[in-house]
Amino acid sequence: MLDIIIWIAIVVLFILSFVGILFPIIPSVLVLWVGFLLYHFVLNANELTTSFWVIMGVFTVILFVADIIANSYFVKKFGGSKWGERGAAVAVIVGSFITPPFGIIYVPFIVVFLIEMTQKRTSQEAFRASIGSLIGFLGGAVAKVVVQLIMIIWFFVIVLF
Repeated sequence: MLDIIIWIAIVVLFILSFVGILFPIIPSVLVLWVGFLLYHFVLNANELTTSFWVIMGVFTVILFVADIIANSYFVKKFGGSKWGERGAAVAVIVGSFITPPFGIIYVPFIVVFLIEMTQKRTSQEAFRASIGSLIGFLGGAVAKVVVQLIMIIWFFVIVLF
């Protein structure tokens, strides 16, 4: 019976990790790791090998870097300033509290637009940088979904086969 409860908890944690993509206040990677650790320390301490943990560590780094790089890259690529890049990163977090989950889309867009306007950009340049913020967020979210799916599938392949 305990095994079933632990498996349900692991699956719920994995699902919650995807919720964290839309609500950045939920640390997706940490939630995934709690699922892995729960399995390791409660169900089977011998099945997840050192190579599993190392590879999950690498994927964890990729998840952190993907989000930061995607946002910065696209704001910069679309003509945004360093202040626009920084503002977009903060606005994603703030937006998740304002009107979740949509705040993480429109708050950075507005913030980048306003920052770029204060940087003496034209409204067209500011709008373009704001579009970069939107594309950066969406690109980072897609990358996170893919990497998290790989991590979860790898976990299930190891423990079920």
